[in-house]
Amino acid sequence: MPELPEVEVICRGLRPHLTSRLITAIRCSGKPLRYPVPHSAMNEMLCGRTIRAVTRRAKYLLIAMEDETLIIIHLGMTGNLGLFPRATPVKVHDHVRWQLDNGLELRLNDTRRFGGVWLLTPEQAASRETGFFGGTGPEPFDSLCTPAHFMTLAQRRQQPVKTFLMDSKVVAGIGNIYANEALLAAGIHPARQACALQEHDWQLLIPLIRQILTQAIACGGSTISDFINANGESGYFQMNFKVYGRKGQPCRQCGALIEKIQLNGRASYFCPHCQKKE
Repeated sequence: MPELPEVEVICRGLRPHLTSRLITAIRCSGKPLRYPVPHSAMNEMLCGRTIRAVTRRAKYLLIAMEDETLIIIHLGMTGNLGLFPRATPVKVHDHVRWQLDNGLELRLNDTRRFGGVWLLTPEQAASRETGFFGGTGPEPFDSLCTPAHFMTLAQRRQQPVKTFLMDSKVVAGIGNIYANEALLAAGIHPARQACALQEHDWQLLIPLIRQILTQAIACGGSTISDFINANGESGYFQMNFKVYGRKGQPCRQCGALIEKIQLNGRASYFCPHCQKKE
């Protein structure tokens, strides 16, 4: 599943091509994604209107129109977005196509159809932080994302710290890949109970999370699953993984063999030497 860096890369790649463009028509495959696609509402509310901004919240792409109507897109497990000339043959899994006034189409392709498209009215968009994103925590780069924030939420949590970090109600957008990487960088075992971390642990971990996410965004995101960025180029951050997907390989910090365990149904990788379970 695309994580925060992948969605941010798509956002930055699409922004200059979509901003100030007029939506002229919308075509859908007729197949539902995670929920039914609001095709009729999009035709009524979007056609003939101009895109004002392209932003990101958590793992969602947000396309705001001139009247503040908001398109929210989640890529699910296999979704990707790209811009194509209108004459480009439509693929089987191109489920939503937004036609633009410059002859291009923004296409959402989703093989497994676990993604989603939502349409918010200007009123709903204005209150999206208490509405659509009401249960979503602060962004990792947000000033609200502090040691005090994590310690308050973690004080009674006996769940593994990696699972805690992946809880979108705690912090938005930290998925499996980058939780693994950040915990290795901080020397914290992924199975350690969240409530056992002290203030100094969070003071160390939070900047490392930001550093790793920033590096991933700069590198173009990872190519795990079917991610393709807006220019059709694969990201390459996976070349820099120090722990994720490296079971049985030597740790790049100490040489010990990377181990793998399952935590809350997700693959978790760690170095037994660098990340001792206290």
